[in-house]
Amino acid sequence: MKTYSPKPEHIERRWYVIDAGEQVLGRVASEAAVILRGKHKPIFAPHMDVGDHLIIINAAKVVLTGGKEKKKVAWRHSGHPGGITGTLYEDLLAKKPAFAVEKAVRGMLPKNRLGRAMIKKLHVVPGPEHHHQAQKPVDWAIGTRPAWEGLPTPVTAPANGKEKTSSKKAAAREPDVAEPSEQTAARKTAAKKTTTRKPTASKKTAAKKPATRKTTARTTTARQETRKTAATKKSTATKKTAAKKPAARSTTKKKET
Repeated sequence: MKTYSPKPEHIERRWYVIDAGEQVLGRVASEAAVILRGKHKPIFAPHMDVGDHLIIINAAKVVLTGGKEKKKVAWRHSGHPGGITGTLYEDLLAKKPAFAVEKAVRGMLPKNRLGRAMIKKLHVVPGPEHHHQAQKPVDWAIGTRPAWEGLPTPVTAPANGKEKTSSKKAAAREPDVAEPSEQTAARKTAAKKTTTRKPTASKKTAAKKPATRKTTARTTTARQETRKTAATKKSTATKKTAAKKPAARSTTKKKET
């Protein structure tokens, strides 16, 4: 047998109302924690928030037993050294009854991000009236459990213009999907066209090659001309030097005479 794990589409948030008038604070808080965590549902899982919304009315009429209203202290610390303050529940219920109930419920929820998400579904009112009539909450009797109606049915979108347009679009797209052979044939022809264009590129490269050869021929002829000019300059220089030497010899003969 496979272990069931609740899914987001299986979670149905409902609204309940608890009358805390003349009820014990701890009893109301434990019942509220059950509803907020979702332990009254067969799909309960400790790692998920499957609970419902809860409204607590008449929080100012909550009762503490055993004289705890004069003994129990609600402590608070500011975070600074010596910043601790204590308030008796007698004074707390007289000044902030909603805070006293929320504090009791918060202490019975997980101390992590899951508990912080659960406490947001709690709505405490000191009087008998609340502002959540639009949600149509159901009265919750302490100690009872609602009947399980099964998992919620999946919501089907109603037939409207959007669906019709989507169906038209699907019908318009069907021929493209139903005839893959035409698409493949068109792709093949496109591929053939691209392959036929390749020889043109080779022709262009072949046509460009003679131009490079011409430039090399020009460079070779220029080099040959420079070499010829250098050779002619050398020959003229040697001739001049050879012509100057006999003149020097004639001068030496005259000196001897």
